[in-house]
Amino acid sequence: MSELASTADETVGTRRPDLSVERLNKRYAAERRFRLYGLLAVCAAVGMLVVLLGSIVLNGYTAFWQTHIAVDVELDPEVIAPDGSTEAETLKNANYRKLVFDAFDAHFPGVEGRETRRELHSLVSGAGARYVREAVVNNPDLIGTTQRFWIMADDKLDMLHKGYVDLDLSEDRRLVDDQFVGWYNQLKEQGLVRSQFNTNFFTDTDSREPEQAGILSATVGSFLTLFVTLILSFPIAVLAAVYLEEFAPKNKFTDLIEVNINNLAAVPSIVFGLLGLAVIINFFGLPRSAPLVGGIVLTLMTLPTIIISARSALKAVPPSIREAALGVGASRIQTVTHHVLPLSLPGILTGTIIGMAQALGETAPLLMVGMVAFIVDVPTSFTDSATVLPVQVFLWSDSPERAFVEKTSGAIMVLLAFLIIMNATAVMLRKRFERRW
Repeated sequence: MSELASTADETVGTRRPDLSVERLNKRYAAERRFRLYGLLAVCAAVGMLVVLLGSIVLNGYTAFWQTHIAVDVELDPEVIAPDGSTEAETLKNANYRKLVFDAFDAHFPGVEGRETRRELHSLVSGAGARYVREAVVNNPDLIGTTQRFWIMADDKLDMLHKGYVDLDLSEDRRLVDDQFVGWYNQLKEQGLVRSQFNTNFFTDTDSREPEQAGILSATVGSFLTLFVTLILSFPIAVLAAVYLEEFAPKNKFTDLIEVNINNLAAVPSIVFGLLGLAVIINFFGLPRSAPLVGGIVLTLMTLPTIIISARSALKAVPPSIREAALGVGASRIQTVTHHVLPLSLPGILTGTIIGMAQALGETAPLLMVGMVAFIVDVPTSFTDSATVLPVQVFLWSDSPERAFVEKTSGAIMVLLAFLIIMNATAVMLRKRFERRW
């Protein structure tokens, strides 16, 4: 019996270390698998982000370049100033399109027929004549001479020059026919076609013609709307956060307010648009499609975000700061305004900038208050009709012309640049002024 017991003890003694090592190896293997899953998840997220940004950049970088055609225009005084007047109003009202079209007819003398000539004239943009008008108005001495102008091309020729037209397809399946391609090849062989940086994309407003469409009015509308949002949301949110964190009694009523603030941060943005439509426009009668209304709606949407971030910044201030201020005789108001609020300001500003960045990218609430209108003029006040960059992207994405695809992606790139700048500013403010306790 004693021999059997000793044998069993030896067996258990030899197995225990083996079992411990096996279990330890299993735990290590599970940890390695967990790390691998996490790494794969990060790689998948980064890969999707790269694909998204890559598709936007590949489709949108060409929007910052525009095709132009060199045209030798005879500035006929009989067309520009038949009465001999060189006043600015007379020069502005001249028929410069006729001069441009006559120059094309002279360059392609073999083109006959009304329809064929109309297609030939479609090589240049409808706004191409303004290049000639601006030159003549600025320098009336050009009248009676022949000048070469680089005029903006039509969107079809622009797409052809940028390589978006597959010439291997049959003529009935292409954006342009063989005759159009022949004219383009002739101009290209003569060195009369080139791409230039598209300043009009930043200086022009919206247009039905893709080559003339720009983001100026949408950009101004975005800044006016964000200004209203900032002016309204920042003081209200900071005051609400200071009261709830520093002065409000802890009871069921304040608990209910805190719960509602947290819930409002998760409400879909379109609900705020419906609220703005029902109350701000229909009840108070404020104008539709105005930055003032859009700013009020975005204020309602961003208030919970700024309040929550401001309260977190106030909580991060050590209680010893408050106790020291109160200990030397400062009142509660003095303690908050002179000590707590300045120390928490970096966190409050960071949350505010993030809230503004969120507001800049919103579309749904602004659609509900009418900021989806086709706006040609640049808004000059908070009550003028306006649109914003995200809504401009929405409008262009619904247009059938191929040239609007690059305009849409280009506007998204500009919008992303603004968002990156705002978020980078928030990070810099936090790094610059943050204090670690």
